[in-house]
Amino acid sequence: MDRILHATAAGDMIKMSAIDGKALVQKAREIHGLSPTASAALGRALCAASMLGEVMKEENASVTLRIDGGGPLGGITAVSDSEGFVRGYVVNPEIELPLKADGKLDVGGAVGRNGMFTVSRDIGLKEPYVGSVELMSGEIAEDLTKYLLESDQIPSACALGVLVDTDLSIKAAGGFIVQLMPGAEDDLIDKLEDNIFMMDQLTTILDEDGLEEVIEQVLKDLDHRVVEEVPAGYRCSCSEGKVKAALAAVSKDDLNELIAEDKEVEVVCRFCGRKYCFDAASLLKEKL
Repeated sequence: MDRILHATAAGDMIKMSAIDGKALVQKAREIHGLSPTASAALGRALCAASMLGEVMKEENASVTLRIDGGGPLGGITAVSDSEGFVRGYVVNPEIELPLKADGKLDVGGAVGRNGMFTVSRDIGLKEPYVGSVELMSGEIAEDLTKYLLESDQIPSACALGVLVDTDLSIKAAGGFIVQLMPGAEDDLIDKLEDNIFMMDQLTTILDEDGLEEVIEQVLKDLDHRVVEEVPAGYRCSCSEGKVKAALAAVSKDDLNELIAEDKEVEVVCRFCGRKYCFDAASLLKEKL
């Protein structure tokens, strides 16, 4: 089971969330048949959404992260509930680009940089709270950092990473969000920045040393402690009842056409690939 750790440092002037999301990204890869670059892009978005969603304490709350940068990957959607369990998809899951000059997957090129990074928080009110910023890099972590500063007014540092193995399985995946509380001293900020600059590559730490070591390196010499551990994972919330309710929008004429052609109504969930089949005549009777 994947997990999220919460830590504080420097007398609670620094708060940190870190996620090991290897299993949830692997599940997403298997469901959607993701290419390595698509695995990296969607995996980063899923890990980010999980950390954002898990800190929401309202019952049945959710966070939806949408990224549309105009790149060949198409849009990315990642949704998390308030327990940190996520689901998501990309429009073009099989898209692959050449590696960058440094040998890394070209996530920014696949996502694109001409578009918006949007976060929607639904806490059960009539309308969700929606905030958007223009994409900066398409690499997702940098864009999330920009969003947290511009939309939420919270100075933050974020990192997200997915390591794809030679057999296309997910070798490591995860990330962290570090936030500074109001009144943080400049020397504290400088120390945190130095730690992040000097730390090993995120996916290497996750693969070789584990999630605790991520916190150790980011919060080194900052009097830190882990205060909570919670599970995370990939989980779809679709159900026959929800799909059937959505089909109420299908017109009587369309249903009659399907009946005449002796066809069923088939709906495929974009998040998990599950297929739901309904008898068109039965759906029509419920409308009458």
